[in-house]
Amino acid sequence: MRVIFTSLLSLFTLDVWSQTSSPERLEKIRATLPVIERIYRDYSEKNHFPGLAFGLVVDGKLLLSGANGFSEIATSTKASPESLFRIASMSKSVTAMGILALRKEGKLRLDDPAYHYIPELKNMPSLTKDAPAITIRHLLTHMAGFPEDNPWGDRQLDTQDEDLIALITKGISFSNVPGVTYEYSNLGFAMLGKIISNVSGRPYQQYINEKIFKPLGMNNTIWEYTEAPKNLLAHGYRYEDDVWKEEELEHDGTYGAMGGLITSIDDFSKYVAFHLSAWPPSSGAETGPVLRSDVREMQMPWNFSSLNASYKYPSGRPCAMVSAYGYGLRWSRDCEGRTGIGHTGGLPGFGSQWQILPEYGIGIIAHANRTYAGMAAINTAVLDTVIALAGLKPLPVAVSNVLKQRKEQIVKLLPTWQNAEQSGIFAENFFPDRSVSHRRKELDALLAKAGTITGSTEMVAENQLRGTFMLQCTAGNIRVYFTLSPENPALIQQLDFSAPK
Repeated sequence: MRVIFTSLLSLFTLDVWSQTSSPERLEKIRATLPVIERIYRDYSEKNHFPGLAFGLVVDGKLLLSGANGFSEIATSTKASPESLFRIASMSKSVTAMGILALRKEGKLRLDDPAYHYIPELKNMPSLTKDAPAITIRHLLTHMAGFPEDNPWGDRQLDTQDEDLIALITKGISFSNVPGVTYEYSNLGFAMLGKIISNVSGRPYQQYINEKIFKPLGMNNTIWEYTEAPKNLLAHGYRYEDDVWKEEELEHDGTYGAMGGLITSIDDFSKYVAFHLSAWPPSSGAETGPVLRSDVREMQMPWNFSSLNASYKYPSGRPCAMVSAYGYGLRWSRDCEGRTGIGHTGGLPGFGSQWQILPEYGIGIIAHANRTYAGMAAINTAVLDTVIALAGLKPLPVAVSNVLKQRKEQIVKLLPTWQNAEQSGIFAENFFPDRSVSHRRKELDALLAKAGTITGSTEMVAENQLRGTFMLQCTAGNIRVYFTLSPENPALIQQLDFSAPK
């Protein structure tokens, strides 16, 4: 079967959360669209995907989106960014956000025992006598001690509440005691969904629709496949015996909290944009379903999962990678300091992934309708390619007023250091740590090679109280690094000079 490719350039904007972005930056990213299309098309053909849809979110916008192949083979319905794919475990962070919404309402705490909200857990036998009670935080971070259950969990989607309670009442088999290690559990997220239902007094799906999707404008995201418009519903397939065989779609149920969402690139991009909007922290008005600080909390590495010292990017570039789990989200950081946050999804008939790089202000989403279609590696390759082709750099940290002020004061003191000890800009440790005379000798040695100071560059901030700038000299530059104390006003506690590398 010939796979037909279609593409779309979308200008969807979330004005509330949009970050300032230069036209040049956006045009460079838009120019990568043909390459992105080719990467996904080749990947689809190589892995026998009936259809695939993708979207690139940049600075609060679904900037680029496209699709190839078919959402339904029998009718030759072309896949598009509006096609509704089941996204499986990408649903988990939505469940976590629902828990935080309840916390925002003052109805639960993350370190509460889960049996406060599912009473049947109270008398459930534990693995050992010294095992602690399972908390909501344990469930959020895959630390409840339940066994990895992907094959089993995939077939539980339409299980009902009474079946989950019966399972708990009968007793659950543990692989570890709670609180000691990471082990992925769909069951744990089904319990979180039940907690949301019990605490809110509404079905889990209704609470999520009202508290998360409606505020974000996600009007086309659903749980039950029979509610999808026929021309938009993506059917799931497995590739077997050199042909595509359709998988039976599962109805929604209690385990929808772990993997039941059905959504499109267009709709889910709004959720991804909200996650990006939490960075950088700001004093802007809160307009989302939860606080931006809640979103950042979700994204933190709460439970270590792995260290891959031999990890290689899809291009073959070696770069060690450490990974952890947040609240319904996977977190990673590589040897270059690049942080990725997102989640994969896989069910019979479907595979998906979304990922954001907060420091770059970009995110990627991809859905495919083949069983367990692996989308993480290709999404990582696409992001890596976009960064390289568009020449993207991490978004600069805004320079605080106190950093600007201290930088100007440092420049005025140099190179003589006259009255430095009486200037009032240095913390009490500064001169006992190294005297003025030694500091002057250090700088003079660098100036002997760099020449006379003629000016300085703008600050490059690492955070609100630390950064670097260059002293511009007649024969070269000198790098200046300083960091401020926690006092108010913040004073210079460390100041170092070096030749640029």
